[in-house]
Amino acid sequence: MRHARWYFDFVSPYAYVACSLLDGAPASVTILPTPILFAALLDHWGTVGPAEVVPKRLHTYRQAHWLARRHGLPFRFPPAHPFNPLRLLRLVIAAGPSLASVRTVFDAVWGEGQDPNDPAVLAALAATLGVADPEHAIAEPAIKQRLRDNTEEAIAAGVFGVPTVALDGELFWGVDGFPMFQDYLCDPGLFRDPEMARYPTLPVGVERKR
Repeated sequence: MRHARWYFDFVSPYAYVACSLLDGAPASVTILPTPILFAALLDHWGTVGPAEVVPKRLHTYRQAHWLARRHGLPFRFPPAHPFNPLRLLRLVIAAGPSLASVRTVFDAVWGEGQDPNDPAVLAALAATLGVADPEHAIAEPAIKQRLRDNTEEAIAAGVFGVPTVALDGELFWGVDGFPMFQDYLCDPGLFRDPEMARYPTLPVGVERKR
């Protein structure tokens, strides 16, 4: 059995769509859902999220809605975006980040458009996930540390965005990265193609000043 990590953050509508595709992984691969903080990736790599670029924000929202509709998923934006996902990420860690628990949270936020900052929403999700005292659970130092560890692990692996599947040192980013992941499982030599093999050492022609 092979194990692939699926790095996600509830703030990403793309991760909501991608979560629905994970059942398409072959039975020989176990998907390990791993919550991380997307904002920490942005800080580390010195980039910004799509919602932070004014014209890209509208494109992102429309595309996410279109993708969800294309995959037959209910979709409704929460009251405000971006939002702080920390409490939800810690809650799912406290519950045990199974695909079922992760989908429960995604469905509430992106399928139903519930407010992730509403204490009543957190309490209802906690009850569904079997977390008896969510406020205490998400404040636990061990839960906070697990989220930090997950995020640092993702950064060390080269993860730069969510959602990302990681397997054999290879990264497959985004909803459109999942079919490439499936092809890689069928053909582990996919990236040894002569043209693809030269990309890691392809020279940088020009660097933009920052």
